[in-house]
Amino acid sequence: MSHPATSPLATPAPPSSTPSRSRAGAAPGGSPGAAHPARKSARRRQLGAAGVLMTPFFALLVTVFLIPVLTAAWLSFFSEDHPGLGFAERRTVFVGLRSYAAVLTDPTFLGSLGTVVLYSAIYIPLLVIGSLVLALLLDSGVVRLRSWAQLALFLPHAVPGIIAALIWLYLYTPGISPVIALFARGDITIDFLGYHTVLPSIVNIALWSNIGYNMVVFYAALQAVPREIIEASVVDGAGPVRTALQVKTPLVRSSIVMVAMFTLIFALQLFTEPMLMSWSTPMINARFSPSMYIYDAAFTRNNYSLAAAASVILLLFTIALSYGVTRWTNRANAPEEAAR
Repeated sequence: MSHPATSPLATPAPPSSTPSRSRAGAAPGGSPGAAHPARKSARRRQLGAAGVLMTPFFALLVTVFLIPVLTAAWLSFFSEDHPGLGFAERRTVFVGLRSYAAVLTDPTFLGSLGTVVLYSAIYIPLLVIGSLVLALLLDSGVVRLRSWAQLALFLPHAVPGIIAALIWLYLYTPGISPVIALFARGDITIDFLGYHTVLPSIVNIALWSNIGYNMVVFYAALQAVPREIIEASVVDGAGPVRTALQVKTPLVRSSIVMVAMFTLIFALQLFTEPMLMSWSTPMINARFSPSMYIYDAAFTRNNYSLAAAASVILLLFTIALSYGVTRWTNRANAPEEAAR
């Protein structure tokens, strides 16, 4: 029996089901994954450069802030005990929160907190408004010889705080002050170191020292305001005062908040001016401000546990006030941000 003949045409092979290798992500002349090590290497270099640049900041932060704060917190929980009517050897004992309770129940410390709060309530608005007005005047071109005016206003800030306090103490002291003698010729008697005037006198010293510096901060912020906005307000008919209050001032609000925040922090640390003036007037005692209270506790009463506890309380009080100002500012700015 003969078998049927086989067809001479070969059946075509089915197409391969294995997909071809994609070359879209392949690096030129290399494997597809060659780009990933290059990206990782570049990221490592960036992180290394950032670490090198940030190392001095973190070193200073740890050295001048974290270590002192942790040391003060540790000292506040311990105190020196003198057993045996003070004749036995001193020993350090754990007292827990006893030093904090002593500080918070001390009326002199609470009074010093009230003093710096009142000082801040007078000083901060005067400083912010005064320096902002001066910066607006310089920016408007009303003041001639602008560079010389900036130098004259900034120059008091270059005077050290102790020297500034001594200068004004000389002007405040009766018998040697030419200012008091000048007022006396007109039958005007002013006691700058009296009960009701000593705090405004301290505010005046701080304003004289710092208003020029903050004026420069505001003036720099005003220079960054686009001139097109100012020209548009003038075209719309806004006068100089309206332009300053309704156009320029809102645009430098972040600088105003920053100046107010830093001024608050420094105001709560009031020490130099009242410390020097305490030698000339009985209206300023050794615990006039929290910083003076801490100084008196540490170096006059030798109670380092009490001084450390007061330092920690002052730090927490400053943080709480700063946080409150920040939250209030954010809430005030929220409607404007939403409108944008």
